[in-house]
Amino acid sequence: MYTSAKPYFYGTGRRKKSIARVRIVPGTGAITVNGKNVDEYFGLETLKLIINQPFGVTATEGKFDIIANVKGGGLSGQAGAIRHGLSRALLQADETYRPALKKAGFLTRDPRMKERKKYGLKAARRASQFSKR
Repeated sequence: MYTSAKPYFYGTGRRKKSIARVRIVPGTGAITVNGKNVDEYFGLETLKLIINQPFGVTATEGKFDIIANVKGGGLSGQAGAIRHGLSRALLQADETYRPALKKAGFLTRDPRMKERKKYGLKAARRASQFSKR
């Protein structure tokens, strides 16, 4: 776990069932997720791109190190949660990033969730097969 007397900025991000606690520290751009390097944790390049999107919008690539603790959900949801938390942490660092992040939609919590299973059905909407006879 990363512990330091350096000042850091914090943001909590959520997406589907995933919750990410993100801290950013002024640094070189290193990304640590659950104690592992981002390349070890997220195999897909697209997920790493999702995480780095707020840096692209605010033109702060390589200025902050990310330390993220994320739990719940799958890898895609976790990447979205880290992006949400990172955007909130960048706002703490500098409030002038708000218009750019807001326009890109990174400050909005994605409300889409899994639909609950209903009684009498096999899944949320899946019914048993209909037979006339």
